[in-house]
Amino acid sequence: QVQLVESGGGLVQAGGSLRLSCAASGRTFSSYAMGWFRQAPGKEREVVAGISANGIGTYYANSVKGRFTISRDNAKNTVYLQMNSLKPEDTAVYYCAADQQFFKLKLWSTDKRLDYWGQGTQVTVSS
Repeated sequence: QVQLVESGGGLVQAGGSLRLSCAASGRTFSSYAMGWFRQAPGKEREVVAGISANGIGTYYANSVKGRFTISRDNAKNTVYLQMNSLKPEDTAVYYCAADQQFFKLKLWSTDKRLDYWGQGTQVTVSS
């Protein structure tokens, strides 16, 4: 069993930065690929970024490439999402998720199940 708790969300002006954290319980964190997702009001949840269990593989949605960076610290059981040059369209609830299969995070869609989800953290970017 893995529990995920996101933190670091908040209100920021356009062009600003935030760093989200997702802390995982359990001693098997290093065996899970991790992903960040977001859901804006009235929209479906979407993939933002993901990182493989060993941290070597990463992927990003086209909308955040060059602005967001995903990383993980397996010693701290934590995955991060550094968000720079934030835009109002980045406003959403951000969720982290874990799955033992990296490709499932990358190819996720709303009809697919992942192993574990966090409860989400709100990010609001003002113009």
